[in-house]
Amino acid sequence: MAFAGKLLTRAILGSYICRTRGLTANRVHRRHVVSCIDPSLGLTDEQKEFQKVAFDFAANEMAPHMAEWDEKEMFPVDTMRKAAQLGFGGIYVQPETGGSGLSRLDTSIIFEALSTGCVSTTAYISIHNMCAWMIDTFGSEEQRHRYCPQLCSMEKFASYCLTEPGSGSDAASLLTTAKRDGDHYVLNGSKAFISGAGDTDVYVVMCRTGEKGAKGISCLVVEKGTPGLGFGKKERKVGWNSQPTRAVIFEDCAVPVANRLGEEGQGFTIAMKGLNGGRINIASCSLGAAHASVLLARDHLKVRKQFGEPLSNSQFLQFKLAEMATRLVASRLMVRQAALALQEERQDAVTLCSMAKLFATDECFAICNQSLQMHGGYGYLKDYAVQQFVRDIRVHQILEGTNEVMRMIVSRNLLQE
Repeated sequence: MAFAGKLLTRAILGSYICRTRGLTANRVHRRHVVSCIDPSLGLTDEQKEFQKVAFDFAANEMAPHMAEWDEKEMFPVDTMRKAAQLGFGGIYVQPETGGSGLSRLDTSIIFEALSTGCVSTTAYISIHNMCAWMIDTFGSEEQRHRYCPQLCSMEKFASYCLTEPGSGSDAASLLTTAKRDGDHYVLNGSKAFISGAGDTDVYVVMCRTGEKGAKGISCLVVEKGTPGLGFGKKERKVGWNSQPTRAVIFEDCAVPVANRLGEEGQGFTIAMKGLNGGRINIASCSLGAAHASVLLARDHLKVRKQFGEPLSNSQFLQFKLAEMATRLVASRLMVRQAALALQEERQDAVTLCSMAKLFATDECFAICNQSLQMHGGYGYLKDYAVQQFVRDIRVHQILEGTNEVMRMIVSRNLLQE
């Protein structure tokens, strides 16, 4: 795979690395390589290059602002557009429509690195990428070229609209209707917990155009400003505060039939195919938080003294740190294996993505939580980054399919044999 033209030209890449080399003041990035948990192990030289770019961007453009974005609930549009200049706005979108054309494994590597700087912002970027990929993959040529270039540059931002107030895990029971009226669909209903809603420009909406169940669902692209499209209040959340979350409300909202992705009745399939990649993406965001938290715990153990000696001399805490590192590497290996399976369109891809999302989000939350515990009372202060990693990745066990649903998918696969 030629790196030039896939993510960046080598000239732009080299320029960015030169500008940021020596400016990596963030403690997480500065020491991101720790032998046994080195995230670059096993990667190609090209993958190491864009991983380096992502780590540098996280350290210099995201980490210094992570706490402020969280406290003030700021949606960092300018920073995300800078990320898009590096190719991170459409990582696995095809180059002909403005994307970087990278693989699912490459995408996982990038999101893991970016998340060391800010999980919440990276998680939104991952959702935006998923929406852009859905349009690029299932849209017509006209739709692809109308929407994808502006999404890949992040001139415009996207939101994924599946969940409803009455249908979470049972997504196929959604009630938002889209009734055909000439060359338009008229939408009525609402969506809940939509990342970016109200601040974003393009809404990829699953709605009911036919019978009950999955086969009656279609996928429409709804643009901000369409009459009848409205939003609820901004939700107050435990984490993910650098991205707004609102309900999306449709009241006789007329959307052109030309905005439908795929055929009528194909919407649920499109939604699930998007989520397979979304599960890898969100698991990768958890990896970044866990990686950063291991390093924060390690550094704290070295400098914090109790009973006359550093905490790092405690064999109990040494063993805990070793367990955290082991869980991190095991999670990373599982996520990367699932990403390869998805890229290769293997039959076991859906199950492996579910396994990876289940295992990595559970284990990485445990790692971050243990890191907070090792910090003692300091870990509970907002001056310390570890508490934000804990708050931001807790929701990863819930969204993109709850981890209980992931267990259902895995067990069904086993019982079908």
